[in-house]
Amino acid sequence: QVQLVESGGGSVQAGESLRLSCAASGYIASRRYMGWFRQAPGKEREAVAGIPIFGGSVYYAESVKGRFTIFTDNAKNTDYLQMNSLEPEDTAMYFCAARPGTPAQPIRAYDFQYWGQGTQVTVSS
Repeated sequence: QVQLVESGGGSVQAGESLRLSCAASGYIASRRYMGWFRQAPGKEREAVAGIPIFGGSVYYAESVKGRFTIFTDNAKNTDYLQMNSLEPEDTAMYFCAARPGTPAQPIRAYDFQYWGQGTQVTVSS
């Protein structure tokens, strides 16, 4: 089992930045690939970004390319999502997720076994 705890969400104005964190604990060997997903009210959960924690190809959804950056600090078992130039369309609950190996791309929520509880991001215009 892997436990994931997100933090860093909040309410910001369009154009501002936020950094989300995802702290992992438990059976870390199951945390080989990390993903960030988001879900807005009435919409399906969608992939935002994904990263293999020991190096490899990083995935970004088209809607966030050039604005968001995913990275890891393996010494802290923590992953981050740096979100710049936020837009009202980025408003959603953001979740981090983990799985033992690298999934096919584009990454999908159903490929991930472990999930955090989510952190809310609200962007106003």
